[in-house]
Amino acid sequence: MIYKIINKSKDKVISQTAFIARSFFSRLLGLMFRKSIAEDEALVFYHAPSIHTFFMRFPIDIVFLDKNMRVMKIYPALKPWKLAICLHSLLTLEFPPHKVSQTTTKVGDILELIPISAKDSLLP
Repeated sequence: MIYKIINKSKDKVISQTAFIARSFFSRLLGLMFRKSIAEDEALVFYHAPSIHTFFMRFPIDIVFLDKNMRVMKIYPALKPWKLAICLHSLLTLEFPPHKVSQTTTKVGDILELIPISAKDSLLP
């Protein structure tokens, strides 16, 4: 499935093309070893209270959501070889650097994932 991510609190689209990392390998690899992430792309992880940027070549914005899709914590432009943690989060979102600030997304905002295509993601 491909999703659109919307900030319902601000009525803004954050990502037009969000993929859910479902398999062991897509969760393990995430964005590692990629040269970049597209401006409208995002990666979604379920039950991942910590994310690392080991072996990454570029910074990313990280957003942790609770069970109500409320933003719990934001790590803006997290550089390679760093760790982001938010205990008790349900979803973790990875965006291109500065995407969160460009969309004025803040802690406490409510986000929504809207299915836009039944096509399988590009991730294994």
